[in-house]
Amino acid sequence: MPEAIAFAEYGPPEVLEAVSLPRPEPGPGQVLVAVRAAGVNPLDWKLRGGAMAAVMPLALPHVPGLELAGTVDALGEGVEGLAVGEEVFGKARGAYAAYALAEADRLVRRPEDLDPVPAAGLPVAAEAAYRALEQLRLTGGETLLVHGAAGAVGSMAAQFARARGARVLGTASAQAQDRVRELGAEAVVYGEGVAERLRAAAPEGVDAALDTSGADVLGLSAALAGGTGRVLSLVDPVAAERHGVRFSAGTPGEDRTAAALEQVLVLHRAGTLALPVPATLPLAEAAEAHRWGERGGSGGKLLLLVG
Repeated sequence: MPEAIAFAEYGPPEVLEAVSLPRPEPGPGQVLVAVRAAGVNPLDWKLRGGAMAAVMPLALPHVPGLELAGTVDALGEGVEGLAVGEEVFGKARGAYAAYALAEADRLVRRPEDLDPVPAAGLPVAAEAAYRALEQLRLTGGETLLVHGAAGAVGSMAAQFARARGARVLGTASAQAQDRVRELGAEAVVYGEGVAERLRAAAPEGVDAALDTSGADVLGLSAALAGGTGRVLSLVDPVAAERHGVRFSAGTPGEDRTAAALEQVLVLHRAGTLALPVPATLPLAEAAEAHRWGERGGSGGKLLLLVG
C-alpha cells in the first residue's frame, strides 16, 4: 500500500504516482487523520489535468483528495471536542494518503453504525447541497426542483430539502427514477420533453431550482421559478452567467461543512439517510479511479480504500 498518491506535473491520469512523504504534523486547529477511505471527486481530476491551474494554482507535487473517513491520530493546538482514536469523517486536504490533515471544524465523529466506506464519500456532496439550499433560502412548504437528483450532490440536496419540509421534484434518467423516489422526491425523467413533464408535475411552477447536472437546464429552471432570483447552478458557471443566475463555487467564506455534516447525522439518526452506492478501488489504483470518473462510468460514488 503506497503512503500517498501525488502528481508532480499536470497531465493525464498517468501522472499520478505513489510517493513516500513525511507524516504531517497538525498545526493549530488541525487534526491528523489516519485515513481509511477517501472520496474521488471531479475537482480532483480537474486539478490534476491543469484545467483549474489559472484559478487554483497548486504547489507541486500535490496530493489530491478532499474528503475522507478515518481515525484521529493527533490533535493540533486548541482542538477541542475530539480525541485521539476517535472515528471521524469530513473534508480534508491531501486525502489520497495514509495520513491527511483536516481543519477540526470540518470533521465530525462517525457513529459506529455508519460504515466508513460510504461515509467517506459524503462530505463534499453534503456541503455543496447544504450550501445551495442556504443560498436559495429554501423553507418548508416550498417546491424545489433538483436537476440531477440521483447524483451525489443532487441526492443530498433532495434529502436536505425534504428534511426542511419542502416538496422536491427531481430529474434523473429513466433508470434512476426509483432512486429519486427513495429520496422522498417526485421523479421526472430528464431529456427530450422534460419541460412538459415538469410543467405537468408543477403547473404553478416551482419556488427554487438547483442544477447539479450541467445539462443546459437553467433557462427552463428560470421559467419554472418565475425568474432568475432563486435559480442556482453548482456545475456550470458559463451557463449561469449567460442566463443571469447564481453560480456557487464553494469559496472558503461560503463553506458549510460543519452544518452539512450535522444534518447528515440528523438524517442518519432518524434512519432516513439514503447513502450513495460506492464503487471502490485500492489507493494504488487512483489513476484508474480518475479514468473511471472522467468516463462517467462509476455508477455511484468512487472511493479509494486506504487503511
